[in-house]
Amino acid sequence: MKQKVSDSAVLALVKKYLDQEITFELSTWTTGTGVPQGAVLSPLLSSIYLNPMDHLMSAKGFQMVRYADDFVMLCRTHEEAEAALAEIRTWVESAGLSLHPDKTHIVDSREKSFGFLGYSFRGRFRFPRAKSHEKIVARIRELTPRKSGDSMACIVSRINSTLRGWFNYFRHCFWNIFEDFDAMVRRRLRRMLLKRNRKNPKRLCRTKRWPNSYFTELGLYSLSEAQHRFAQSIGTY
Repeated sequence: MKQKVSDSAVLALVKKYLDQEITFELSTWTTGTGVPQGAVLSPLLSSIYLNPMDHLMSAKGFQMVRYADDFVMLCRTHEEAEAALAEIRTWVESAGLSLHPDKTHIVDSREKSFGFLGYSFRGRFRFPRAKSHEKIVARIRELTPRKSGDSMACIVSRINSTLRGWFNYFRHCFWNIFEDFDAMVRRRLRRMLLKRNRKNPKRLCRTKRWPNSYFTELGLYSLSEAQHRFAQSIGTY
C-alpha cells in the first residue's frame, strides 16, 4: 500500500484499522492477515490491491466492471470468457489471493441470470437479487406490524424513508417490478387498518374502504411514480 499512498496520516489510520481487535460471541482476537468481511477498510484496500489487475485486463483487451473485490468480465463469446478467467486466475495466484469457488463462474446472460452488487442481470433486464428482494420485504413487514399503536402518518413516514433509499439504489431495475412493490406495501397497510377497524360494521372490501388514493393523500411514497419520473429524466420513454 505504501507504494500507492504517501500520506503518512492515511497510512497510520489504515494500520490502526488493521491492528484493531475483533470481538465475536465473547471472543476477542487480532487478525494476522487481511481484514474481516464487511469491514469499512475492505473497499479501500481492495481498490488499491486490485488496481494492477484492472490495468492488466484492460491492456489485454478485456472489459471489466469492478467495485472493491466484486467484479464482472463482459465477454462476447464463451472462448473469450474462458481466456479472461484464465488470465485472472494466473494474476490472482501470483498476488497470493484466491477466487471465491462458488461465486466464480461463466454465465451466458441470455440464458441464465447472474448477480452483481445486489442486482440480478439477465439479458437486458435488471431485477433485485433474491436476497435483496427478501431484505426489503422483511423490512416492510417489520414496519407494518398489525398491532402497532403508531399513527398511520408515522408509519407511512418511516416506510417512505426506507422506500426512498431502496429506490435510489434499485431505480435501474426493470420498470414493472415497482408496481408490485407498491401493491405489497398498500396490502400491508390495509391489513393494519382492517385490524384497527375490525368492529366497524361497514362491510366493504379493503380496496374500497381504503383505495390507492387514500394512501396517496397520506403521502405514501410510490416506487412506480418515482421510476416514471426517473425514466423521463434520462429519456428512456
